[in-house]
Amino acid sequence: MTKILPVIMCGGAGTRVWPESRDTLPKQFITLVGERSTFQSTMQMLSDPAFERPVVISNVDYRFMVTDQLREINAQADIVLEPSRRDSAAAVAVAAGLAARRSPDTIVVVLAADHVVRNQAGLVDLCKKAAVAAREGYIVTLGIKPDSPATGYGYLRPGKPLSAEGDVLKLEAFVEKPDRDTAQRYVEAGYFWNSGNFIFRADVMQREIAKFEPAIFAAAEAAIEAAKTDLDFLVLDAASFEQAPKNSIDYAVMERTEQAALIPADIGWSDVGNWRAVWELSDRDAKGNSIRGNAVVMDASNVHVRSDETLTTVVGVDDVIVVTTQDAVLVLHHEHGDKVKQLVEQLKRDNRREAGEHKRIFRPWGYYQSVDEGSRYQVKRIVVKPGERLSLQKHFHRAEHWIVVKGTAEVGRDEEVHLVHENESIYLPIGCKHRLTNPGRIDLELIEVQTGSYLGEDDIVRFQDVYNRG
Repeated sequence: MTKILPVIMCGGAGTRVWPESRDTLPKQFITLVGERSTFQSTMQMLSDPAFERPVVISNVDYRFMVTDQLREINAQADIVLEPSRRDSAAAVAVAAGLAARRSPDTIVVVLAADHVVRNQAGLVDLCKKAAVAAREGYIVTLGIKPDSPATGYGYLRPGKPLSAEGDVLKLEAFVEKPDRDTAQRYVEAGYFWNSGNFIFRADVMQREIAKFEPAIFAAAEAAIEAAKTDLDFLVLDAASFEQAPKNSIDYAVMERTEQAALIPADIGWSDVGNWRAVWELSDRDAKGNSIRGNAVVMDASNVHVRSDETLTTVVGVDDVIVVTTQDAVLVLHHEHGDKVKQLVEQLKRDNRREAGEHKRIFRPWGYYQSVDEGSRYQVKRIVVKPGERLSLQKHFHRAEHWIVVKGTAEVGRDEEVHLVHENESIYLPIGCKHRLTNPGRIDLELIEVQTGSYLGEDDIVRFQDVYNRG
């Protein structure tokens, strides 16, 4: 059997599970359910011999998160970077284009990085079954039997069987996100939810995108042709890719093609689309309560509480979600889960940093985290992974004082190089060229005290950077 090329879509933000999921750390990289992120769980499933080496399509902001999470589970993939977000149709066009360059008849399965599949072996088996129909020219989607008239999913109307076994069906209609009354009629009529997983032959998907969305097809092809290799990433050409109109693959192709097929999939699927879905997927006690982290629940039922650090307590209320992070708290009734996206949009209109940015900011070398700040000072905790180094840089408006609390720092300051050990410090005056390296085998942890007239992250001039940042 010809192997299947898996393509993982890994560029979304997932605002419906704010405040844990934000632009700087989106939901596919968070341990929402279980001990691994949904991205890592998906990658581990692809170790089956039916699959070729996976391709991950993400965006430039997440490139080092992808590599870190792959390293944690000892997995490998080819990583393709979008220079801007153009929705799923452009990403699928890129996936089909890259696959067609291997061979036009390459079988591709497109999987979302932020979904949960309980029965992963079942999904693998369905991919193999779908590959047979895909070789015959069908674009196959996996349909989930609805358990409610949900309005957040596309709906699939099944048609006549296409296979002798009767388990591959013609897809008669693909309709996006109906209102509740319409969704109820769809459920009663035997429609399926769209799972967002697609299996197709590369040349078939290219043909259909070119037919219905020629501008998307042309932009994707040009972006591939002019793509550049940067470190271990393939970066699509920005000018070309940005010409692609924003559109989902559902609207662009699946609602319009005559080549669509459906396989019913009973695989324990969830798109983890809101906090209620997270609660439903989590272990619960006899009263329906689920606790993750530092929390206590008393005289309550059907409560989901998440708090990694701050003690969070819930008393005498039912059917609520409480999520506590370092800089934000969400209290949400189960029935209003889809309003979180609207909340985040309001926060963005109000220019609230918390809408998209965590206090802990991840970088390819590790992370930094704000501890305290005032009008002319800021205190950060900085952690540098073994063997990693920051860029050679300088600042025009701030001086920095580094105090090492764990490990050993190698500090370049102008023409000098200093080894700074635990309980030692070094001062970096305004305007000096400096670089921080962790030469050891354990994490380097230090406290940085910034002082000056301007403390923004854009007060930085990079002279050298091993990660090719501007």
